[in-house]
Amino acid sequence: MPDIHHARLAYRLSEARHRYGPRVHILAHPTLMTVLARLCSPATRQPDISRLTRMLYQALALAIADNELPRARARIPTRMRKYHPEAVYDGEVIDPAARLVVVDIARAGILPTQTCFEAFCELVRPDRVRQDHIFAQRVTANGRVTGADLRASKIGGRFDGAFVVIPDPMAATGASLAAVVTHLEKLRRGRPRRIVAAHLIVTPEYLRRVRREHPHVRIYAVRVDRGLSARRVLASIAGEHWDRERGLNDRQYIVPGAGGFGELLSGSLE
Repeated sequence: MPDIHHARLAYRLSEARHRYGPRVHILAHPTLMTVLARLCSPATRQPDISRLTRMLYQALALAIADNELPRARARIPTRMRKYHPEAVYDGEVIDPAARLVVVDIARAGILPTQTCFEAFCELVRPDRVRQDHIFAQRVTANGRVTGADLRASKIGGRFDGAFVVIPDPMAATGASLAAVVTHLEKLRRGRPRRIVAAHLIVTPEYLRRVRREHPHVRIYAVRVDRGLSARRVLASIAGEHWDRERGLNDRQYIVPGAGGFGELLSGSLE
């Protein structure tokens, strides 16, 4: 007889309180915050930067899978089956038929996307997971980001019914993410079941732009940085005074942030 304990797995995402809306998930994981703080430290260099980034995105991929992907009932014999006919796991698993497309925004997204791709291949049938690539660059005017230039893309198929996951470590202005989502939608290659953005750090400015331009996108982040906000704002629940929150400096880098993350990952920061 199946164990009722496994029949329906209760899962609740551990996330921080905020007022950014129900499609925004700011994780509340002490371990991930610890790793992220170490990653952002100026004392941390390669190869530790890549190793810590992989740790964080492996955890993010699993959190997204637990909270977003469908489940299915499975009967999986264990090694003890040769001794006991009852030695079969009969319960919920992530649906192995779920379709996933992970989209790499080069260059900061290369390692995070590969990490998510590998994690999802462990959870569902590998032939149901695809990795696409987009090359994006900030467009600036008078020292401010005005948009993103998508230089080229490699899209491997359609998006019908797929969970499209876009890993982008530092979500500063929202220009790149918004441009990528717009680009994918203009391709008219089918309607994805869901679009999920996966970040290490987001800013209030990023959240404001993406929620305005693409309100259907679901956002996951380890941390929200609003370090240039007034003391009164920092003492309030995130998003309560959204219009007065500030996480970008005049060069539109994140504070506290991590610095130029694409450069750090690629070893090109002087």
